[in-house]
Amino acid sequence: MSPDQRFARWVRVAIVAFCVLFIYFVLADTYMPMTPEARVLRPVVQVAPEVGGRVDSVAVVNNQRVEQGDVLFGIDRDPYELALHEARLARDAVSRDNALIEADLAEARANRESARAIAEELTSERRRAESLLDRHGISRQRFDQVAADEREARASVEAAQARIRHLTVKLGKRGEGNLQLRQADNAIEQAELDLSRTLVRAERPGVVSNLQLREGDYATQGQPALALVGDRLDLVADLREKSLRHVRKGEPARVVFDALPGKVFAARVVSRDAGVRAGQLTADGSLADIPTTDRWVRDAQRVRVHLEVEAPPEPLPVSGARATVQLLPEANPLASLFGGLQIRLMSWLHHVY
Repeated sequence: MSPDQRFARWVRVAIVAFCVLFIYFVLADTYMPMTPEARVLRPVVQVAPEVGGRVDSVAVVNNQRVEQGDVLFGIDRDPYELALHEARLARDAVSRDNALIEADLAEARANRESARAIAEELTSERRRAESLLDRHGISRQRFDQVAADEREARASVEAAQARIRHLTVKLGKRGEGNLQLRQADNAIEQAELDLSRTLVRAERPGVVSNLQLREGDYATQGQPALALVGDRLDLVADLREKSLRHVRKGEPARVVFDALPGKVFAARVVSRDAGVRAGQLTADGSLADIPTTDRWVRDAQRVRVHLEVEAPPEPLPVSGARATVQLLPEANPLASLFGGLQIRLMSWLHHVY
């Protein structure tokens, strides 16, 4: 065989190999899609104090594991202990004020009874004066004076009754149902709650991260002071839209983490996102922003798929770790075989790059 014939044969072999590989990758992308655009997401809680103040203790170090309820750092308690003392003093003052109101109420009732007795006496006197006036036993002027005294006495009774109603409303319910006492008790409970919040605790188990807090720093209420990385692992993979045509919820997948080359982990599809940021329009009064491109073939839109790793590695990969995901749609009977070969090849390639 001449050199030209050998060269022509190798060209034909290369063309056939290229066509076979091209067809394989098209079919593989459709029936057993794989993507290196996968990432580990672990829940990250921004720990912020619910009260503000000077930090007087830091109980953890960076990258330390903590359990739920463990103390992370403490805030100076003195201002909150003082606030609790003031709330208790305010309750004592309310109790004293209520006792004074009850004394005033008893006095008002006594005044009402006194005014009522005077009014009844003047009513009897007015009636006698009426009979005397009919017999001309007294003057009209004297009768008018008696009638005026009776009206004044009845007005005193009404004023005393109004005073009683005012004090009764002001006092409210007696005992623990008293409004002022309930408000004072609420203030005490709030002060006790604020005092307990001077110890900032972990709301869930996890690892402390990005700890920059030091003793003497001022912690602002609601301002994150550190991050707590949780233990739940969420694996997200971004695949082209057309690659997800045959993928359903619950179907198997295989995962290779960049941090653990050579190891393949089983996973399952949990869900897919309902949209991407490009599909969200904000009603801000602006006109539509239409993207432009001079590419003849535009980039395919990627959709995020969430997966659950059946037996996560220990220790868990860091949040944000990269991974490669191989989906194995059950609609393709050969996906398990060829997909398994693909992901194992990628697992060994991760030893290199």
